[in-house]
Amino acid sequence: MTVAVTAPSTGPDAGAIWHYGDPLGEQRAALTDAVVVDRSHRAVLELTGPERLSWLHSISSQHVAALPDGATTENLSLDGQGRVEDHWIQTELAGVTYLDTEPWRGEPLLAYLQKMVFWAKATPAAADLAVLSLLGPRLADPAVLQVLGVSALPDESTAVAVPGGGFLRRMPTGENSVIELDLVVPRDATGSWLDRLEAAGVRRAGVWAYEAQRVAALRPRLGVDTDDRTIPHEVGWIGRAVHLDKGCYRGQETVARVHNLGKPPRMLVLVHLDGSEDRPATGDPLLAGGRAVGRLGTIVDHVDLGPVALALVKRTLPADTELTTGGNVQVAAVMDVESLPPTDVAGAGRVAIDRLRGLER
Repeated sequence: MTVAVTAPSTGPDAGAIWHYGDPLGEQRAALTDAVVVDRSHRAVLELTGPERLSWLHSISSQHVAALPDGATTENLSLDGQGRVEDHWIQTELAGVTYLDTEPWRGEPLLAYLQKMVFWAKATPAAADLAVLSLLGPRLADPAVLQVLGVSALPDESTAVAVPGGGFLRRMPTGENSVIELDLVVPRDATGSWLDRLEAAGVRRAGVWAYEAQRVAALRPRLGVDTDDRTIPHEVGWIGRAVHLDKGCYRGQETVARVHNLGKPPRMLVLVHLDGSEDRPATGDPLLAGGRAVGRLGTIVDHVDLGPVALALVKRTLPADTELTTGGNVQVAAVMDVESLPPTDVAGAGRVAIDRLRGLER
């Protein structure tokens, strides 16, 4: 009998299923077959009202004023210094805007949105919906499509309604990444959906499998791979969650200045960890020569890559720097060269300044 193991109580997925007894096998199935991960601990909000999009556009980083029906995007709320306060996935469908975010940010985000409504015709509220994530190349099989109630998978960054309420959206995937879908359905229907998907050959997997896929794809997670100093440029959220050609919003000055005149102070990288020792912890420092040069984010054992982590490190750090982790567990670490952002990209403002100074001909 399969035994469900819950995620560590001190981690960001406390209360969720961590794995079903075979975490590496579940990861392999996500890469070669099809799995479903119960992520119903995520918080889901909904916005209604005729001015919801124009209002949200004015207080967030993404261009959503005219988001078409069925569109899905990422979005941020920044503070006055351009530091990330909230990150959410946003879906527009049938006159309702849905936002889903980290479990611990649902109530604070809702409170912030309610505070910012003022005179706008927009109503934020909690939604009794659950997120189920599906991973794998076999998600387009006829048996799976039949259960989902669709004739074909939606395009990337697009959502469609599903029978019984809720919607199915396809998340964008990078090169060589597997198909990723989110099934957002009424919370009381979660068990029924899981049973039907399992009957169609979709294996149940824990959030460990999802996190391993996310880390390998270099996708940051709010409050885990970010800290209270993180700006969007450091973690790859420019473009994905920040539109550079939209009007004024809180934190825009920092976004524009860093984009046009310089590079962010830190960068998000994949780090390989020595697997012969115990694992360090999220938030532990990364050290070079005994000095802190970064912080660890998500740490996970990956079926192909072994023990890896996302880390925010100084942008000027050479790729071959010998690193160790701080904290209670100290292990050797090395940055994955392929995960490093390009070093030869300069903002338009920096190029113009260099030309004036005669540094570029």
